[in-house]
Amino acid sequence: MEVAVIIPAFNEEERIGKVLEVVTQVEIISQLVVVSDGSTDDTAKTARLFTKDVIELEKNIGKGGAIMAGFAYSQADIVLLLDADLIGLKREHVLALLEPVIQGEVEATVGIFSSGRLFTDWAQKIAPFLSGQRVLKRTILKDIQKLDHTSYGFELALTKYLHARKVDVKKVFLYGISHIMKEEKLGLYRGFLWRLRMYWQILRSINVDIK
Repeated sequence: MEVAVIIPAFNEEERIGKVLEVVTQVEIISQLVVVSDGSTDDTAKTARLFTKDVIELEKNIGKGGAIMAGFAYSQADIVLLLDADLIGLKREHVLALLEPVIQGEVEATVGIFSSGRLFTDWAQKIAPFLSGQRVLKRTILKDIQKLDHTSYGFELALTKYLHARKVDVKKVFLYGISHIMKEEKLGLYRGFLWRLRMYWQILRSINVDIK
């Protein structure tokens, strides 16, 4: 049984290396795929220090499209999705997400931040369905349509699909982990505008039909 990690990334050269360093320490992972989603920095160059499987998209198509591009590239039986800007990721976090699916306990897991940073902990407790840290069997993603059009609404659209199909999903609490906020990456004003765009894309995904 092969396990692949797919990490979508947009201008994450300063942060992605720490995530990849941890992932490469997990022996059960057979493939590490990074999708540089139209990045204008050295995200792809940094990723190639850790893996040969780097996809460079010419333009930014959004998180959903980047993830599905990585999925189409990989043929692994189990797929782990991780954000590129995680803080505090450890090997045990990765294993905690993977093992329930590998062992056949459930078909999918979703990671929930806990005991990390106040705002990210609070946000995930209110809306755990928006977490980008997930493990899924390939057969689940293969059967979903239109996820490549959801951008930042990917997680909500995926959650809707899993709920509608009564897929057994286990919540895994990831202690001491969080991520960089948009306002920290881009500055207060640009970060706030990006956050509004992200929330708009999430709201739009509510009406996406992904049979």
